[in-house]
Amino acid sequence: MPTMHTYDYAVVRVVPRVERGEFVNVGVIVSCDATDSLKARIELDPARVLALDPGADVDAIRAALGAIDAVCADSAAAGALGGMTARERFHWLVAPRSAVIQTSPVHTGRTTALDDVLEHLFKTMVRSPQIGAAPE
Repeated sequence: MPTMHTYDYAVVRVVPRVERGEFVNVGVIVSCDATDSLKARIELDPARVLALDPGADVDAIRAALGAIDAVCADSAAAGALGGMTARERFHWLVAPRSAVIQTSPVHTGRTTALDDVLEHLFKTMVRSPQIGAAPE
């Protein structure tokens, strides 16, 4: 029987006008301490961001979101964060901040398949529901 692991996740949000508090969900970060995993799935829909702020700098937002992927992958582009454990990097990524890129509160779950959880959360929390589509 596959081993169940506890994981934590947060939804990545773009808040183009921080003073208004309106946001668009653009990704999910998932961390599993038992497997030393840290993964993200990010997808920016510029039209949704521009609907909240027509003057939003989409290129700068895209670059900032790319940094999340670098930190999760522990690539050289992560800079000083590269020396941290996956768990430490997760906590750094989800720390509350007042910026254009923010995360939701952290939530917890249990799974045997972290990749499946990442895809499910992404589809449920980020992707726009299709009008007229039957709920899953």
